[in-house]
Amino acid sequence: MSDSREYGVCIVSHSRQRRQDWFSVASPEPGIYTIEEPLHVESVKSYLVVGSERAVLIDTGMGVADIRALVETLTDVPVMVLNSHSHWDHIGGSHAFAGASEIMVHPAGEAALRRGVDNIAMRAHLAADQLLGSLPDGFDYESVTIPGANPTRLLNGGEIIDLGGRQLEILHTPGHCADLLVAFDRANNVLFSTDAAYAGALYAQLAGSDLDAYAESLQQLSALVPAIRAVYPSHGPSPIEPALIPRMQDAVTAAAAGKPPDRIAGGVGITDYEDFSLLVKAELAGESSEC
Repeated sequence: MSDSREYGVCIVSHSRQRRQDWFSVASPEPGIYTIEEPLHVESVKSYLVVGSERAVLIDTGMGVADIRALVETLTDVPVMVLNSHSHWDHIGGSHAFAGASEIMVHPAGEAALRRGVDNIAMRAHLAADQLLGSLPDGFDYESVTIPGANPTRLLNGGEIIDLGGRQLEILHTPGHCADLLVAFDRANNVLFSTDAAYAGALYAQLAGSDLDAYAESLQQLSALVPAIRAVYPSHGPSPIEPALIPRMQDAVTAAAAGKPPDRIAGGVGITDYEDFSLLVKAELAGESSEC
């Protein structure tokens, strides 16, 4: 394990956190590292979960900085990559692990992971109005892409990933998108909820979103709440209270049953709740959308 300072990363344990150039890293509890990209409006979070024999990196971020180099400063054990789904902000560094790590994704996300993300899309994702600070020195914005990555294992849900002294149960939770996976550490009462549940704007307005499937997925997660101590999501504050999940289930179930959004903005239907909001396709309110 090399010195993390070589990559300009500050590691802070027990939920204390300091900022550095692009990544911000914290260890909220033993065996878990939160790797955040706080200078982008999405504030996406990847999680490195470390066992005695191997580790798994849940998502690889936006591809702006070298997440593999960072991960290698955090653990000496072999690292597998779990792509929770194939959206750009979760697969950015997966290609960097090719040939050295197992790379996993749901079958519905395989094609997008292999394809990567082109320059036009990436320049839009990383435009100035999407940033809360500067891109790293030397970053080539004009030619940025996310290269494709070839998965070595497809996960349908129900698999157990054994890290040695820690196991992650994989659950398929479609709704936000068809290929969304979450990981449940049953022994330690920890849920990595990825994009299924977080305290922010829940995206159910995308072309691949499905409100009925989302409601069923949140029902599945709500059934686990009595066994969950901490929820680590991919966006927003982390961790969040498990009690948020049933409230999200109620909101999505109501929308799936035909409850119209409170308002339309930017071609998206929006309903605000106390700790989160729900974004749906505007046609649910009788208007067309180009989302």
